[in-house]
Amino acid sequence: MKNLNQHKIESFQTNLVHWYEQHKRDLPWRKNQDPYQIWVSEVMLQQTRVDTVIPYYERFMRLFPEMDDLAYAEEDAILKVWEGLGYYSRVRNLQKGVREVVEHYGGQVPKSRKEMESLKGVGPYTAGAILSIAYDLPEPAVDGNVMRVLSRVFHVTDDIAKPSTRKIHEAILYEAIDKNNPSSFNQGLMELGALVCTPTSPGCLLCPVREQCEAFSLGLQEALPIKSKKKKAKTIHLDAFLLIDQDKKVYIEKRPSEGLLAGLWQLPMLPQASSDDERQESLQQAYEITEKVHKQPFHVKHVFSHIIWEIDLYIGDVSLLTVPEQWKAVSKEEIEGYAFPVSQQKVLSYCLEEGLI
Repeated sequence: MKNLNQHKIESFQTNLVHWYEQHKRDLPWRKNQDPYQIWVSEVMLQQTRVDTVIPYYERFMRLFPEMDDLAYAEEDAILKVWEGLGYYSRVRNLQKGVREVVEHYGGQVPKSRKEMESLKGVGPYTAGAILSIAYDLPEPAVDGNVMRVLSRVFHVTDDIAKPSTRKIHEAILYEAIDKNNPSSFNQGLMELGALVCTPTSPGCLLCPVREQCEAFSLGLQEALPIKSKKKKAKTIHLDAFLLIDQDKKVYIEKRPSEGLLAGLWQLPMLPQASSDDERQESLQQAYEITEKVHKQPFHVKHVFSHIIWEIDLYIGDVSLLTVPEQWKAVSKEEIEGYAFPVSQQKVLSYCLEEGLI
C-alpha cells in the first residue's frame, strides 16, 4: 500500500468534487439518489457506453418503475427491453437481485457492503457505486475507468488486468475518498475517466487534478495504466437457417437457459458444414429436415469479448412432422415480440429487407 500524502489527498478531493459538480453531465439516473434507479444504471453501464445506455435506461424505467415491477416480470419481457444491449446475464442477475431485496429486505436496498455483495449479480464495484451514490457512504467503487485515473494520479504500476490490483486501488480509495461527499467524489472519478483521463490521449491540460497527478509530473500518463493483453478471441463458424413452413411462418428457436445469450431467440443454427451434403446431413440429424436449403449472399461477423461468430445464412421451405421443443413458428409481425441478440437482428433485418420473410 502506498503512503499517501494528506495534503495531496485533500487537494485531490477538493479539486475533483468541485470539477464534477461544475461539469457533470445531465444524465437521467442523476435526477435523484434512488438506489434502485442507480442500481439499474450501473448494471447497464457495465461494458457499455453512456450514449448507448440512455434510451435503454429510460425505456426500462418506464416499464419497470418500481422494484416490484422488475422482480416478478416475465423473463421474455426483460430480455426484450434489454435487446441489443448485450451481456444478457446482467439483466437476469439484476432481476434476481432485485427480487431478493423485495422478498428479504422489504424492498429496501441494503446499506451494508456485505449485504449488497450477497445479492445476485452485485460485485464490489456495483455495491460501492450504489452505497456511495445513493447513501453517501464512503465506499470505493473501482472499475476500469477508476483504476485508470488512480494508476495515473498515484503512479500505480500494477497490472490492472489482474484481480489483485483491484484490491490495491480499493485500499487507496478507502484512504482517498472524500468522506464528506463520497457520492460526488466517486461519480467525479467515473466522470473524469470517461471525459478527460481517457485511455489514449488523456486531456491533461483540462484535468482538475493535474497538479496532484504523479504520472503527469513524470510524463508517464500515456504509459499508465499497465494492462496485459487479452487472449486472442476464438472464431466459431456457424450456419443459420431461415426455415419457412407451409403457412409462410418462420421457425425460431430459444437458446438454452444457461450460457451465452441464454434465453434469447434465434434462427436455428448449427456448426458450419464443410459441404452441402454435410449440411443436409446435419439438418436431418439435428431436426429431421430433409428438404434442401440454399445459401444466401449474406454474412455477418459478431465479436463477443472472448469469441467471434462468423454466420452464413441458408433458406429453405420445410414441412416438419415433429417440431423441436424449443422452436416456434412465427409470422413476420410476431417476430417483433421476441428478443434476439444483435447478430440475429442483423440476419433478420436482411431477411426482411430482401422479402425473404
